[in-house]
Amino acid sequence: MSPTALLRRLVPSGLRPLLRRAADALSGALARLGARGRLAATVHYALFGRSFDREHLAVLRGREAYTAQQTQLRESAAALRRNTHRLEKGLIMQPRRPVFGEGFIEETVRLYGKALALPGFSVEELAWAGAVLTEYFAVVGAAPAVDRARAAFRVLPAPPEAADPHRSGPFAPRPQGAGPGTEVSFHALSQLFVQRRSVRWYLDRPVPRALVTQALEAAVLAPSACNRQPFRFVMALNREDASRIAQCAGGTAGFAEQLPGVLVAIGDLSAYPYERDRHLIYIDTALAAMQFMLAAETLGLATCAINWPDIEAAERRLGALVPLAPYERVIMLLAVGYADPEGGVPFSQKKPTRLLLSEYERS
Repeated sequence: MSPTALLRRLVPSGLRPLLRRAADALSGALARLGARGRLAATVHYALFGRSFDREHLAVLRGREAYTAQQTQLRESAAALRRNTHRLEKGLIMQPRRPVFGEGFIEETVRLYGKALALPGFSVEELAWAGAVLTEYFAVVGAAPAVDRARAAFRVLPAPPEAADPHRSGPFAPRPQGAGPGTEVSFHALSQLFVQRRSVRWYLDRPVPRALVTQALEAAVLAPSACNRQPFRFVMALNREDASRIAQCAGGTAGFAEQLPGVLVAIGDLSAYPYERDRHLIYIDTALAAMQFMLAAETLGLATCAINWPDIEAAERRLGALVPLAPYERVIMLLAVGYADPEGGVPFSQKKPTRLLLSEYERS
């Protein structure tokens, strides 16, 4: 039994609000002391709170896993994706430098060669990296590191042929004007934004796996820092499993039991070699999650983003249901299903733009 559950059993219900207020007052006083500076904050969390322990450990395990990827590649490699995207940005630079990428081109070619020799490595990733490296060596000037990498690249086998499931055309960079146009008007897009609501009441109707996959195909087109896409989604599309997962989160009491489907959005800290990038899993996963919800709406599915606060007990409960690597962090849950037309949705008035946008003032 957890300490919280034990206290609830031992303390009379009438005293609980008083004790909660006293605990909040003490916590607030300690927080004010800890807010005096960085050293005070470090001491505060070392003595009075272990809230960030799991994140600290996950970040370090992520760095460890990132280093291991250099020799133990799997289906995808964060370092290869990052470096390939860095080369792309160099190729499109205006004006483009005669020589660029010297600091990481040898590592990129080495990883690319290892990936080519690895059965099961993503053929799309290899086709993309191969196309970018081919264009890079066609235009880059001479430099010792570049020349060594060029010689190593020339003896490698050709990249596999692959078709990108999302877009047509070559994998290498292209002019913006060469891309497909759009017929989506601002009015149509804004209507989609208005139509999408956080739905908590659903019909007892199975959610087609094919539609969820289709929405995810659109979701993964979301922007991602250095195109590393540090996330994955686990979907549970039956009511029993969805309910068990949703009940691990706070704020789902009363409606978790009737959710027909749930996705767990998981961030991957093994995509980064430095602590400074630890927040990118939250940014990139949230961008993909929002595109999933909008795409699902166009397919007739309703969604609800379920908050996932950093609570140790909840992390443990969900970890027992959805296995996580030590460098992975749950970002949020997403309910999905067919909306009950009789179910209510909150109005949720949004802040007016004037409260959210201001002009930059030069100091």
